[in-house]
Amino acid sequence: MGLTFYWLPQCGTCKQAKKWFDQHNIDYKEIHIVEETPSKEAILELIKNSGLPAKKFFNTSGMKYREMNMKDKIKDASIEEMAAYLASDGMLIKRPIVTDGEKVTVGFKVDSFEETWG
Repeated sequence: MGLTFYWLPQCGTCKQAKKWFDQHNIDYKEIHIVEETPSKEAILELIKNSGLPAKKFFNTSGMKYREMNMKDKIKDASIEEMAAYLASDGMLIKRPIVTDGEKVTVGFKVDSFEETWG
């Protein structure tokens, strides 16, 4: 399986990640995270494979996160509940998310990309 790149075209961080992949000649499949928001099941799989806490998948600086008062909602939420929130609106998801079906990165940091995808 190749890389799947969940992104939002107008997101600056996503553009940096895309540029990094292109500069390193790494093939990927783009998925618009709002138009094709991952299902609850897909998000649960991403969380499991990432080894990160589910809270790391939330775009905490986004307007939707604040509008929906997610900080309070996820405080005591189960992983299943958090995955359901994330699946309900792609704007709640921290981006980009990249996966090869086994490894997962959330957000873009050059060091992390070099280590995981380089």
